Amino acid sequence: IYLHLVGSPPQQETFDYKPGMREWFDKDLPESIRQGQRLTTMTSGQTRFPIAPSAFGFKQYGQSGAWVSDLLPKIGSMADDICIVRSMHTEAINHEPAITFLQTGNMIAGRPCIGSWISYGLGSMNQNLPTFVVLNAKHTHPKANVQAISARLWSSGFLSGQYAGVALRSTGDPVLYINNPQGVPANIRRRMLDGLAELNQQKAAQLGDPEIHTRIAQYEMAFKMQTSVPDLTDLKQEPPSTFDLYGEEAREGGTFANTCLMARRMIERGVRFVQVYQRGWDVHGDLPAVLPSQCRDVDRASWALVQDLKQRGLLEDTLVIWGGEFGRTIYCQGKLTATDYGRDHHPRCYSIWMAGGGIRGGVVHGETDEFSYNIVRDPVHVRDWQATLLHCFGLDHEKFSHKWQGLDVRLTGVEPARVVKEILA
Repeated sequence: IYLHLVGSPPQQETFDYKPGMREWFDKDLPESIRQGQRLTTMTSGQTRFPIAPSAFGFKQYGQSGAWVSDLLPKIGSMADDICIVRSMHTEAINHEPAITFLQTGNMIAGRPCIGSWISYGLGSMNQNLPTFVVLNAKHTHPKANVQAISARLWSSGFLSGQYAGVALRSTGDPVLYINNPQGVPANIRRRMLDGLAELNQQKAAQLGDPEIHTRIAQYEMAFKMQTSVPDLTDLKQEPPSTFDLYGEEAREGGTFANTCLMARRMIERGVRFVQVYQRGWDVHGDLPAVLPSQCRDVDRASWALVQDLKQRGLLEDTLVIWGGEFGRTIYCQGKLTATDYGRDHHPRCYSIWMAGGGIRGGVVHGETDEFSYNIVRDPVHVRDWQATLLHCFGLDHEKFSHKWQGLDVRLTGVEPARVVKEILA
């Protein structure tokens, strides 16, 4: 279950505590720290790079003593269940290439995403739901800066279309046109599909195109989903204790709490990979106003998901990932005041957390400098993270490949990548 917070939460306000920055308020970022590193065009024209300390407090949690923001108290309370990685880094400095790189191993769109690779490598665990499902959660703050995402982020790329993610809608029918038209009973739909399959089989025999077999299988899956999807989305089956855990907002379609609950229900039914996207984290400005709302959207639900999986005995076999696509700058974008600031994109360091699925809980891995600008211990590149994720699923990133255009293509590409064994259970 991959909870991707699109826009990227600032590490300074979540998991990378830098109390010394209070003394640096409105002082310029030292050139010795910046070291001429690349900037976005949104701040490269600024005459100053004034330090903006976090406006929010932190507390230590768990046996590991992990520092977690006061904005995320529920996540902090499960510090011993999660592994916080504070030393992630990437080369991409803008959202689209950064998300694409994280998801596909390449900044240029067209490659299979992680969910498709996992589906290709391990196959399906059920006959009535897709192997890979995508959910989009809404955010609540009206001023949140929203980044566009598209279906190419859950594309199967050069893999067969059967490995692409299936996006379920949060309002109305979860899948468009999944229900039979008025006046078409199930037996007529069945006869129609049987006839269509026969025609497709003839075409497959004539052309030898494997995608025709994929199309036949997808029609059959859609027919089965007419029954399985309504059952999946019927939350009346859940006891009151579920909503005591996730909160009443979990009853409302499209909330982050609802998508987390739906993710758990999918995992129970054998869905292999659930991708959740939530937007609104691109805090270039109004950070003190917008970020608390974003954190409220996800804090309790993220905690509830991990606890729910844990109490059902599912966490040890389910990997939960939480994070964005890059970090944010310690300096302010635009005008800095005592009550308002924003942060630009920063690829050199950022924080994520993971839980379950072979990851060791109660670990804080990696460290940044006093400005949360450069990594000083245990760096984890995006490719290292991808290699580690595959390892948790029993896949060797150096051997797991697909032949395409004469190349043995891997998720981690051809550059060096290592499994981060220090965070494994």
